[in-house]
Amino acid sequence: MAAMIMTKKHAHTLFWTRLIVWAHALGVASFYLAIWRRTIPSKADRLCVLPNTNSRDPQTDGISPFISVIIPARNEEENIVRCVCSLLEQDYERYEVIVVDDGSTDGTSRILDELAQTHIHRQRLWVLRLRELPTGWAGKPHALHRGVQEAQGDWLLFTDADTWHAPNSLRCALVQAVSEQADLFTLSAEQELPAFWDKTLMPMAYLGISMLYPPRQVNNPQSKIAIANGQYILMRRAVYTIVGGYARPDLRGTLLDDRDLARVVKDNGFRLRFVDSSGLVHVHMYKNLDETWRGWRKNAYLGNRGGLLFVGLQLIGLPMISLMPFLFPLLALVLQKKGILNKRAVALTSVSELVPLLAYRLWLNRMLKIPWYYVFTHPLAGGIFTTILGQSSWRILTGKGVDWRGRTYHTKH
Repeated sequence: MAAMIMTKKHAHTLFWTRLIVWAHALGVASFYLAIWRRTIPSKADRLCVLPNTNSRDPQTDGISPFISVIIPARNEEENIVRCVCSLLEQDYERYEVIVVDDGSTDGTSRILDELAQTHIHRQRLWVLRLRELPTGWAGKPHALHRGVQEAQGDWLLFTDADTWHAPNSLRCALVQAVSEQADLFTLSAEQELPAFWDKTLMPMAYLGISMLYPPRQVNNPQSKIAIANGQYILMRRAVYTIVGGYARPDLRGTLLDDRDLARVVKDNGFRLRFVDSSGLVHVHMYKNLDETWRGWRKNAYLGNRGGLLFVGLQLIGLPMISLMPFLFPLLALVLQKKGILNKRAVALTSVSELVPLLAYRLWLNRMLKIPWYYVFTHPLAGGIFTTILGQSSWRILTGKGVDWRGRTYHTKH
């Protein structure tokens, strides 16, 4: 009798262990196949590249509104020259460049003064200097708001100081925005990823963002999902004014200025378009691991959809889809030795986990121009982003706050 009971318990254990193993293998495979399908860009969601020209291109005849380019800059001495010069040298004729120096304490102010005095197109450049951040505002929304107050354009281009732009990028974006009747036209920039940590962490960041905000859903007027890329947002001035812009109480203090502006635009029935820049806009977001950590920590919890429960699921799920697939073959071999799995099951479950993951990562690496062998940094990136998300959630929920560029937000006083 006892032997029969032990046999039943053993059979029960075998059944549930095998079920869990196969469920995990199929779950990981389904996740990567689904996210791959959700994030493959449509051919229509790319910027149409017009040829470079030294004068107004015939394709822009009749499309020549005045554009105000607004660049918020705080301690950007390493980036500001490349960014501003690339924007002053656009082949579109009717535009201005407004740099909002947001209380910089490095050499940014001096560099801007030199550009304003020496650049061949200095007549297009206006530097607005801010000294204090009013209560209730986050730094970037306030800088953009003040820039808009000085702007003369029919269209507004919000871009970051760590970007640089091909000479035909502004003209290409405007022509397509007008032809597609977009009210907010945003581009995904090509990432410059020179260092190990850039190449390791950016694919995981891309995976997370595209999972939460699939491009096709963002571009679907029937979907409520909305996001923009703050590195390049081209927007009709009239629409910005109608929705209230960054002066809205719900946008003044946001650390997700791009996503929240896109949400407001879409919620008010205006047309949002998110397309790939086709290599005409470039960005190098972070200089080192510490800056990368702080940058993503600032947004990881606040940028999530689905609330605290979903964040909890991500904290459990992210290691399961990034770390466990690489450990799974070892686990399967252990289960084989215990007689729970046979050789065929070990092979099938291991292949089911790793092949879709590696295929997706190879495709993603190719898109981001990262060497193929960085697929093996996937577990490291998953572990780091799990920690960043956990720390971001803890700091926001406990009121300790998140810091960025010398300022701290979301603290409880």
